[in-house]
Amino acid sequence: MENIKNMPTLSDLMRQGLGVPVMLLLMLGMMIVPMPALGLDALFTFNISLSLIVLLAVVYAKRPLEFAVFPTVILLATLLRLGLNVASTRVVLLEGHTGTDAAGKVIEAFGEFVIGGNYAVGLVVFGILVIINFVVVTKGAGRVSEVSARFTLDAMPGKQMAIDADLNAGLLNQEEAQARRQDVIQEADFYGSMDGASKFVRGDAVAGILILFINIIGGLSIGIAQHDMQFSDAVRNYTLLTIGDGLVAQIPSLVLSTATAIIVTRVTSSQDMGGQILGQLFDDPRVLVVTASILGLLGIIPGMPNLAFLTLAAVFAGAAYMKMQAQRKQQAVDVASKEIKATEEPTPEVKELSWDDVVPVDTLGLEVGYRLIPLVDKNQGGQLMGRIKGIRRKLTQDLGFLIPSVHIRDNLELSPDTYRITLLGATVGEATIHPDRELAINPGQVYGALQGIPGKDPAFGLDATWIEPSQRDQAQTMGYTVVDPSTVVATHLSHIISSHGYELLGREEVQQLLDNVAKVAPKLVEGLVPDILPLGGVVKVLQSLLEDGIPIRDMRRIVETLADEGARSQDPAILTSMVRIALGRSIIQQINGIASELAVITLDPALEQLLQESVRTAGGGGLGLEPGLAENMFSALGEATQRQEMDGLPAVLLVSALIRPVLARLIKASIPALKVLSYNEIPDDKQIKIMSTVGGQQAPSLS
Repeated sequence: MENIKNMPTLSDLMRQGLGVPVMLLLMLGMMIVPMPALGLDALFTFNISLSLIVLLAVVYAKRPLEFAVFPTVILLATLLRLGLNVASTRVVLLEGHTGTDAAGKVIEAFGEFVIGGNYAVGLVVFGILVIINFVVVTKGAGRVSEVSARFTLDAMPGKQMAIDADLNAGLLNQEEAQARRQDVIQEADFYGSMDGASKFVRGDAVAGILILFINIIGGLSIGIAQHDMQFSDAVRNYTLLTIGDGLVAQIPSLVLSTATAIIVTRVTSSQDMGGQILGQLFDDPRVLVVTASILGLLGIIPGMPNLAFLTLAAVFAGAAYMKMQAQRKQQAVDVASKEIKATEEPTPEVKELSWDDVVPVDTLGLEVGYRLIPLVDKNQGGQLMGRIKGIRRKLTQDLGFLIPSVHIRDNLELSPDTYRITLLGATVGEATIHPDRELAINPGQVYGALQGIPGKDPAFGLDATWIEPSQRDQAQTMGYTVVDPSTVVATHLSHIISSHGYELLGREEVQQLLDNVAKVAPKLVEGLVPDILPLGGVVKVLQSLLEDGIPIRDMRRIVETLADEGARSQDPAILTSMVRIALGRSIIQQINGIASELAVITLDPALEQLLQESVRTAGGGGLGLEPGLAENMFSALGEATQRQEMDGLPAVLLVSALIRPVLARLIKASIPALKVLSYNEIPDDKQIKIMSTVGGQQAPSLS
């Protein structure tokens, strides 16, 4: 007794991973070792129970992956049935002459009770079951499995890309993305396995047909030749035993085939199959009403089974009435709940203010009127969102630091066709556009006028006309530059960001730039901040460069210059001048390309001397010039700039380093096209050509 208590149970074997190997060994044993009739009864009963359990598990599963082990279960169940077929065949052929109970009570019951003891009826029933299983259910399930496996494998790359896109957009975290990727892999494995598992079921049906004929022919031969049975007795015994054995095997096979067809045709849902059928088949009462009407018409036709048709018509009509009443009650409840919510006075919980209630301003913002919403709505074909992303990427590369994201929102206070660009909460640009038209911009030389709404290019203030899209080709032929409304807004935004880039650069951004430099030159950054310069000093230098239109991409050279010069002076103006000298080649290339000669405008030596004295007197903060002299100087500089541009040359004013920062600040507002450089910023391998001198006579060309 003590030994029996210590024997492992089947659940213990399953937990230890030995259950499946033991079952496989038992199946192989059934094919080799003769089985008693009682053992066959137990195993046939277990086979029928297993098939019913599998079918119900499939029906109640909400998604196929909840029963991912199903292909393996099909294989094991098929092997079990085949092993039982071999074991029962041995018993039928050896003991069939003794009577119809030779192979156990289960086979006898199916042979006597199910088919009434008539082997002819048994053959017909068995044939029908085989046709249903082999031709209808198994063939259809196999085709669905094959197509599902193919489409699932083809869809895997797209599903993986969708998961990566959701992960990059922040809709998923790493754990959720990993779980979804695992689901995609398991789904592909499941349908691929089901494609092969359906072949097991199909082969099992074929084996059942062959085993039937082998048992009948072999049984008749053994009964007549070896046991001297009468032909009629041999036919009765062996045929009933064989058909009973076939039915005992084919009915579970048909159940498993049905389960296979169900699971491969299931659609993932939050309901089991019963809930899906009831919800989708009988949810609409109109279906029941039409069905009841048709059955009622058939029921009143003479000669038809009136009682059956009229009874079913009444049942469906009653079900439809109950369904409609339930829907009316639900609608009344919904309306009442809405009215109660509308009449109830809101009682918001009053809580103390905290720092969480302080909403920071957007670094960059774009507000649009309601007629411009389609421009930023992807669902309505808007392209502005994609263009803004492209602008951020390009300006980040051009300026040398990460441009912050643009917060886009609608503003009902704006006119319907107006948009507004904000920087740090303040408006820096606003314009009205026509979303159903295109903007034809006059670049300076066109051949004719266009019919449309006169306007201005918001970015650069050029004359323009809002035209119909059908006039696009005509406008381009006449020399106009034609752009769509999204491009107008995007160009304006790009111009604003480029002009105010220095305002977008703060301590956090500069620290990120220094961290990037530290990855390749850690000692350089470590020696600069905070030993030589504070972080605020570096920020001011970089902001000054951006304000002058100089990118800060070459951070390594900038940091090296600050490290060298910071020990001598911490004045941001002096440090900026030193950095500009170090970046001289890049500055000249940005203005004049790779040309070896640079055409410049200079100041008369007397005027330049006067400006230097004025700067020294003012302490570097401005120019103490008479208004008339300043007006004449800026007027002359404007004329010289126009001449340079008409000649196709960049407008560059070359002055001494002392007055360059002051002049650059004043000229930027009045003559934006004129770049102010100092003599020290010109590389040694570049030649200068003086085109004009302001404050004196025009000078000859010099090298």
